[in-house]
Amino acid sequence: MIEIEHLQKTYQRGDGTPVMALQDVSCVIADGEFVTIRGASGTGKSTLMNIIGCLDTPTAGIYRLSGEDVSGYSDQQRSQIRNQRIGFIFQSFNLLARTTATENVELPSLYRGEAVDRDKARALLARVGLADRADHFISELSGGEQQRVAIARALMNDPPLLLADEPTGNLDSAAGAQIMELLTELHGEGRTIVLVTHDEEVAAYARRELLIRDGRIATDRAQSTLHAVRSAG
Repeated sequence: MIEIEHLQKTYQRGDGTPVMALQDVSCVIADGEFVTIRGASGTGKSTLMNIIGCLDTPTAGIYRLSGEDVSGYSDQQRSQIRNQRIGFIFQSFNLLARTTATENVELPSLYRGEAVDRDKARALLARVGLADRADHFISELSGGEQQRVAIARALMNDPPLLLADEPTGNLDSAAGAQIMELLTELHGEGRTIVLVTHDEEVAAYARRELLIRDGRIATDRAQSTLHAVRSAG
């Protein structure tokens, strides 16, 4: 599904000084994998996630998604890819506070210009354990419940790829564990999941870990932890 070859990303500081966020990154993530990208703050992991999610483009190198080279796509082309193939889960949830859980889950359909399928939105909320909270406003939900709404929203367009950027970062340990168990279940149903985290305990839920250090992949290793065994079903 994801093929990355010699990827580089360079930013310019305000004074014009170049900063290389990614250096010669290469990896392949197959359909159905659950992979974490782990590293300390400033190591390049979020930059790599942004490129994988078609939120940004590389300075050099190739990124193929399902065999399609999207490295040089325009903003509009990348927007179409995001809407059709990728579901996003963010640390800050990115929900609309003055709308209900159901209305938030329906948003991806609206962005695609499709008729809203309220029954599907409610079914997805039930899938994440929020059937009884479907008509509650976001401000009435706990942090863990808001993240579950965000997961339901990410599933609305049936994307084959889920990208989760520090999905437990704003949650307590109990709510965070519930979110990771839910992502593990979704992986068991055949979803490809790529998750960015700095937390070793969160990373242990995946079957594979890419450790990023100074803009490079320092290690790429399979994991056989208790959490990983659970995710295998």
